[in-house]
Amino acid sequence: MTRYLVVPGRGVPFLDHWSRSWVRDNPKYQWAPEPPGPPYVVAERVAALHSAISANGEPAILVAHSAGCLTVAVWASQHVGPVRAALLVTPPYLDPEWTPDPYETVDVLTGHVPRGPLPFRSVLVASHNDPNATFAQFEAYARDWGSELFDAGAVGHLDSKTGFGPWPDGKRLVESLTQPVQP
Repeated sequence: MTRYLVVPGRGVPFLDHWSRSWVRDNPKYQWAPEPPGPPYVVAERVAALHSAISANGEPAILVAHSAGCLTVAVWASQHVGPVRAALLVTPPYLDPEWTPDPYETVDVLTGHVPRGPLPFRSVLVASHNDPNATFAQFEAYARDWGSELFDAGAVGHLDSKTGFGPWPDGKRLVESLTQPVQP
């Protein structure tokens, strides 16, 4: 049996967001953590993900959107657990030189995103017109994390604002993560 842990981004997904429908419509999917909303505090998100992964020894497939992908990368750099694979959907790019403005109340790694290979299979979904990353930046993340790159086309940030509700292509990608890798 495989469980599916949905790792939310920085904010609370809109009601018609694909991640919400996946959790709502399939009991195998659960939030890790329940969408907490801003501010995005890395240590809290990583601790919540670790708690969900460690809740039992059943293998998990992580499904992360936006900043949730960064949560997965940080978790994987600090912990081990029964993670079988991850779908990483449109992670925002953080320039290593970036630091938050003083008025920002978000702890977003201050530009440091772990760039080592993930210890499990992963597919990174990239967009050609995402406001938070260029296609080349998605390619760099995929290369550094050892992820397969899925070119989703011009899909924005692949969220409700860009017209993605149920997102059947995403479900097919998750299903592909349950299959053995073809040589």
